[in-house]
Amino acid sequence: MADVPSSTCYAAIDLSKARWVVAVLAPEDDEMRLYRLDGFDVAGLVDVLNAARVQGADDSMRRRVVCCFETGYDGFWLQRTLEAHGIETLVVDPGSFLVNRRARPAKTDRIDAVRMVEMLRRYDAGDRSVFSTVRIPSVAEEDSKRIHRERIRLMREKTGHINRIRALLALQGVRIANPAGKKWRRKLEGLRTADGRPFPQQLMREIVRSFERLEMVCEMASALERERDELLAETDLPGREKAHLLERLRGIGRHSALLLASEVYVRSFRNRRHLASYLGLTPSPHASGDVERCQGISKAGNRQARTLSIELAWSWLRYQPRSALAQWFRAHTGAQGAGRRKAAIVALARKLVIALWRYVETGLVPSGAVMKAEA
Repeated sequence: MADVPSSTCYAAIDLSKARWVVAVLAPEDDEMRLYRLDGFDVAGLVDVLNAARVQGADDSMRRRVVCCFETGYDGFWLQRTLEAHGIETLVVDPGSFLVNRRARPAKTDRIDAVRMVEMLRRYDAGDRSVFSTVRIPSVAEEDSKRIHRERIRLMREKTGHINRIRALLALQGVRIANPAGKKWRRKLEGLRTADGRPFPQQLMREIVRSFERLEMVCEMASALERERDELLAETDLPGREKAHLLERLRGIGRHSALLLASEVYVRSFRNRRHLASYLGLTPSPHASGDVERCQGISKAGNRQARTLSIELAWSWLRYQPRSALAQWFRAHTGAQGAGRRKAAIVALARKLVIALWRYVETGLVPSGAVMKAEA
């Protein structure tokens, strides 16, 4: 502990809903100090960190405090609060920690906090291999993601209601082609089972309630789409101009354009490898001795954007068949089977998001791509 810089205090917070554990290492201490606070006790946390900042020194000489905690349930509000109090705060990606691979490693809040302090000291000294920090979005950037993320949840809920309705009808041998239609009440009037019996009373009531929930979800989704269109008309929405540029390309809709602009292209990337890594589309090799194989893509990045990039790749093949990327896919797969096409579509998705990144940053349209006005 003697090599701690004399002007810096290090602190790490292990967060949970019920309790916060804070580990603090000051220059004059041989051992870390541990504090247990009630969850969301921000005032108590600030008092602990401020006390460490002036402890053992003249109150007029306030030392530097560096604090960290793992990203997760609490988001970024705590980082903004601590920064407002003059406390340098890092938000750490827990997936970047080196882990103990013993069969049953000990894990407690205290152990986690102490280990984070030790890694924080090394990180502050210049060792960037101990963990990775998370980019802190602005409040506006964070808020702009709510529209498309809520829409994704609504679409999943809609699919769940549709599948439930179809399953309940199938119990009696009945099939409705489009459960999401507005005339579902008329279809249920006088409905009989496949063997000619009236529908069981309780089953029909459950089906009606499921239809009502489905109808409510559809109305929410429509209202959300109207709100999205109004937001895109505003000038201060982060990524608005990039979303409009993406929407001009044939095969990219408004939802996809807004998601890419607010989740991906609002950030700055050093190069194409950095972008592919953020989306989790980079390969994960496994090479040891004579064994050498690829484990597939890392899936370590933004899940919503990665899922959309795969969907856009299939859409690109349909709506941009004359583009250079679509021609590359056809030449690469040829008459190969589904397995080869599945692997190639991931490669196409990676190439596509890189081409779209260059398009929104420099205006370079992907080779052979058709704009909607030209379609």
